[in-house]
Amino acid sequence: MSRLRTARRRFATAAGFALLEHLRNRFALVLVVFYIPFWLTMVHWFVAPAPSTFLLRATGRRLTVDGNHLTMVSGAINVVTLIVGFMMFMATFKSLAFDRRLVLAGYPRICLLVAKVNAMVLAAALISGYATAVICWYWDPVRPWLLAAGLFTAGVGYGGIGILLGAFLRNELEGLFVIIMASLLDTMLQNPISNPGATKDGVQILPEYGPTQVSVAAGFTGDTPYGHLLLGPVWFAAMWLLGTAAFHLRTRDHRPSRLRPAAVSAAGRP
Repeated sequence: MSRLRTARRRFATAAGFALLEHLRNRFALVLVVFYIPFWLTMVHWFVAPAPSTFLLRATGRRLTVDGNHLTMVSGAINVVTLIVGFMMFMATFKSLAFDRRLVLAGYPRICLLVAKVNAMVLAAALISGYATAVICWYWDPVRPWLLAAGLFTAGVGYGGIGILLGAFLRNELEGLFVIIMASLLDTMLQNPISNPGATKDGVQILPEYGPTQVSVAAGFTGDTPYGHLLLGPVWFAAMWLLGTAAFHLRTRDHRPSRLRPAAVSAAGRP
């Protein structure tokens, strides 16, 4: 019982630090509050509402939809992945030195990593819900709740990428560049308007494929591609495993074994 209580206390402390790290990222908060409505408003104003016909692979149906609305869905996916990926990269990157000191002091790595995931899930849920609300201001998706779920899975996938880059890269600019370019390229390749060949084989291995299929289905059809809802979390799981390995390497004790506390203690025994 005492071990469980200690584990809960450690997790609560780590989760508090993870959430505080996000709250300190004022630039990310500004992006959430102002950039999401600005970006979607620009799409609403400047993208022509011409009909767009494409094959939705998740359902096997050929759809003809309003190009303005389709681009708004794609833009929402882009902005959610950018912001969540950016937030998780900065939170992981900036706290790495502090996390290393905690690990060296005996704090379990798993508590720190799970706390970051907990903060990521909360952030992705809030941002996805907010982006969905902005979309609903301009038009009525068929199923807003499924649209929010699609955006959430996109955020979770790129949140995992952000954790990996934050634990792996040693330069802040490198991580931001990778997240921005990956999200922009991914969104462009998934959008049937910017890429008429988006139905070609190969796009389904990209992080935004599943979330895009779910979000488009939610916006324009009554179908629910349940399998595609799992693709974003699958990407997160893969990035999580790689990020865990990178986090372990970056937080390990690099001192010679004879200088580590356990070794010193053992040496002092009679």
